Amino acid sequence: MLRERDGYVSGQELCDQFGVSRTAVWKVINGLKEEGYIIASVPRRGYRLEGAPDILSESELLSRMKTKWLGRRVIYFRETDSTNTQAKRLAEEGAPEGTLVAADMQTAGKGRRGRSWQQSPGMMVSVTFIIKPGFAPDKASMLTLLAAHSVAGAIEHVTGLPAGIKWPNDIVIHGKKIVGILTEMSLSVEQDSIHYVVVGIGINVNITSFPEEIRDMATSLYLESGQQVNRSSLIAEVLLRFEQDYEQFLKTEDLTGILEDYNAHLVSRDKEVRVLDPQGEFTGISRGMNADGELLVEKEDGNVIRVYAGEVSVRGLYGYV
Repeated sequence: MLRERDGYVSGQELCDQFGVSRTAVWKVINGLKEEGYIIASVPRRGYRLEGAPDILSESELLSRMKTKWLGRRVIYFRETDSTNTQAKRLAEEGAPEGTLVAADMQTAGKGRRGRSWQQSPGMMVSVTFIIKPGFAPDKASMLTLLAAHSVAGAIEHVTGLPAGIKWPNDIVIHGKKIVGILTEMSLSVEQDSIHYVVVGIGINVNITSFPEEIRDMATSLYLESGQQVNRSSLIAEVLLRFEQDYEQFLKTEDLTGILEDYNAHLVSRDKEVRVLDPQGEFTGISRGMNADGELLVEKEDGNVIRVYAGEVSVRGLYGYV
């Protein structure tokens, strides 16, 4: 209520809304102040929120959500092994579609091909949400591309930074990686339908430095903008955009709805790339992604190869991007 109101909210209004005493309201206000919220208290006027800390909590995240169903149930961990691991456990236990798992710190974050990493508290966005789609399993890989598009747009909206996409799902700023996305699917017992999909997103937000071995490839929103970014507001924007992209996707079951904007963000478009395919690497000109999520690469002889995501890696001819 404080966040939604520009001015003051009277103590009596809070009492009436929640059916509690003024003493109870006073205790909760003081609790919020102890957490770091800046709240002005003026006799006969009430309370006004003047500033919020960069904290993650169930109530903080829920108070920022603008979605209809995604992220309307939040499971928050101050510390956990991996939000993807926790989301899969919850999905197996019957957690509803749209459930969001968020952590202030991961001790065993998961990346592609089983890679893991550790992080410090307060520095990253580490979230995973549960999707229970009714489409065929072979469509599920496109959810990763949807997520990349949603995250790129959210970063640009919140920070003003130019976020590019390195196909299929890495987000880069000024040539350095800033986001990793990992989707994992569980099939039904019959293996012919999707039980659930978890979409995990890790964003380097307020990290101030990186180890020397990855300094040339990784960056953070803080390093690129020079400003601290509120993680809860960024998460809320990511989920809002994904919900919109996903609902559009369900109408066509392909990437038609985001195709033009995705390709506008594609950092390799019309540039020479190297395709690292286990069956043999080759070079060509990236001509953008098609509606099925495949990267179109034009070889020197004019043939256009459709590159599938997976074990294939696409890199710029002279580096990561």
